Amino acid sequence: MREFWDTITATQTVPDAPWLIGAGFVALALVVWRTSWRTVRLGVTVVHEAGHAVVAVLVGRRLSGIKLHSDTSGVTLSRGKPSGPGMVAMLAAGYLAPALLGLLSATMLAAGHALGLLWLLVAAMLVLLVWVRNGYGLVVLLVLGAALGAISWYADDRIQTTAATLVTWLLLLASPRPLLELLGRGERGRRGSDPDQLAGLTGIPSVLWILVLLAVNVAGLVVGVQTLIPDLSWI
Repeated sequence: MREFWDTITATQTVPDAPWLIGAGFVALALVVWRTSWRTVRLGVTVVHEAGHAVVAVLVGRRLSGIKLHSDTSGVTLSRGKPSGPGMVAMLAAGYLAPALLGLLSATMLAAGHALGLLWLLVAAMLVLLVWVRNGYGLVVLLVLGAALGAISWYADDRIQTTAATLVTWLLLLASPRPLLELLGRGERGRRGSDPDQLAGLTGIPSVLWILVLLAVNVAGLVVGVQTLIPDLSWI
C-alpha cells in the first residue's frame, strides 16, 4: 500500500508550453465538433451531477441518488429543506463543478501530479457508483472508471500525462458550453433547469443566473490557462 501511495504521489515531468497549447487546441476541437461534443458533454454531466451531490451532502441534505441519461442529461435527487441558502448552493453547484474540477486538475497537472489526478478521478467514479440509481448511469461510470484506471495502472508516464492534460483542458473548455446552449433555448426551453429553479427560489431571473454562472466558468477557464501556462509571452 505504501509503495502504491508513493507511486501515485510521485511527480511527473510537466509538459512545456507549446505541447500544452497543442493539447488545448485538440480539446477545443472536441468541444466544438458536434459529433464529439455529445461524448464530452456526457462526461461534463457526470461532473455536473457530482457537484450537486457533494454540495447537497455538505449543506446537510440527504442524498437519494444520481441518474444519468442517454441524452446526456442527468438528475441528482436529495431530500431536505426545499428553499434557503443550502438549496441555492446545491442548485448552483452543478454548472460550476466542471470549471472548479478543471482548476483543481490544472493545479495538480502544473505541479507534476498527472498520475495523482487520474487516480483521484478513478476514486471519484467509485464513490459515484454508490449513488447511481439507473443502469445507463452505472455503465457510464464503469466505462469511465475502467478507462481511467487502465491508463493509470498500465500506461507509461507520457500517456498518463497526455490523458490528464486532455481531461483538464476538456473540463475547462467545456464548462461554458452547456450554459451557452441553455441561454440560446429561450425562456420556455429553460423551464425546469437549474437556473429556472434558482430563479424561483431567489426571484432573480434565470437569464441572470445563467450569465453569472457563465462568467464564473469563463473566469475559471482564464485562471486555469494561467495555471497551466503561466508565461505566454513567447507567442
